[in-house]
Amino acid sequence: MENGSESLTIGAFAKAAGVNVETIRFYQRKGLLLEPEKPYGSIRRYGATDVTRVRFVKSAQRLGFSLDEIADLLKLEDGTHCGEASSVAEHKLRDIQDKLADLQRMENVLTQLVCACHSRRGNVSCPLIASLQRGEESRDAGAV
Repeated sequence: MENGSESLTIGAFAKAAGVNVETIRFYQRKGLLLEPEKPYGSIRRYGATDVTRVRFVKSAQRLGFSLDEIADLLKLEDGTHCGEASSVAEHKLRDIQDKLADLQRMENVLTQLVCACHSRRGNVSCPLIASLQRGEESRDAGAV
């Protein structure tokens, strides 16, 4: 990996990238970040390109991309594969939209159950517990 001025120790690299040292090592084990050669009798050094790569990974994670998806995006990082990158992003967008729809269904069911709990009178069993025991609402909400 050619980084120009490779002068950062792993600790300084982690700090510059806004992560901890174990995150750097984890990314190396996952193949998201190359481990530089260790000169005889010295320590590994990292550079600005490494910092940029870790920031890319963290930005992609904040958008919901898995590490495997990020690895695929990193293969396209030269910027000439916009169509392929767009396809990966469109797939992620559909996944997020599906999850949002599931969350909306769960919210609606739980809202109804909470309202039923608040409106119950007397010695009636709890609507939430009864519903969960029947398993009806959890299926309707798309729960796993």
